[in-house]
Amino acid sequence: MTRWWGLLLAAGALGLAPLTRVRANALDGVLAVRSAYVNFNHGVIELNARVTYPLNPTIRKALANGVTLSFDIEAQIDRVRRFWFDADVIDVTLQRQLAYHVVTRRFVVSNAQTGAEHSFTTVKKALHYLERVRDWPILVESQLQDPGSYTISVRAGVRRGDLPASLRALLFWTDDWQRESAWYTWALPG
Repeated sequence: MTRWWGLLLAAGALGLAPLTRVRANALDGVLAVRSAYVNFNHGVIELNARVTYPLNPTIRKALANGVTLSFDIEAQIDRVRRFWFDADVIDVTLQRQLAYHVVTRRFVVSNAQTGAEHSFTTVKKALHYLERVRDWPILVESQLQDPGSYTISVRAGVRRGDLPASLRALLFWTDDWQRESAWYTWALPG
C-alpha cells in the first residue's frame, strides 16, 4: 500500500508541474465582444457581432492533442422597468465547437444546434470564422409585446469541450479552460 501511495505522489508531482503552468495561461489573450447590432428582418430580430477570441500556443497544442473547444455567444434581451428589476425576455446561446481532425489535417467548426460544419486549413482561419456572427435569429418581434424600452446584452465564452480518453483522467478536475467576456449592452431600437 505504501509503495502505491509513493508512486501516486511521484506521478502527481510530475504531472502537476506542467498542469500548473497550463492553468496559468490556458486561455490567456483577448476575449471580448468588439461590436454588435441587430437587424429587423420580416419580424425576426437577427444578431450580428464581432468577437475576439484568444489564441496562444497552449490552445494550439490542446487542439493538436485532440481537445475540442466550445465557443459560445450568449444574447439576452431584457425589458427595462423603472421601479423593479428588469424583466428577462429571452436568453439564448449560439454554441459552436472547434476540433482538429488529424487524418484530414483540418480544423472543423460545428454548430451544436444545427449540426452544420465548416472546414478550415488553419486555426487562424477557423477563429476568423468563429469571431463573426451574421444574421443569427434570436427573437421574433411579437415576443416584445409589452410597450417600453428593451436592452440587449451579448457576451462571448470559450471553454474546453470534449477530451480524448487519454486526457480525461488527467484533466477532469481543472476548470481553467473556461472564460467569458464582459457583457456588451445597448438599447434595442424601438
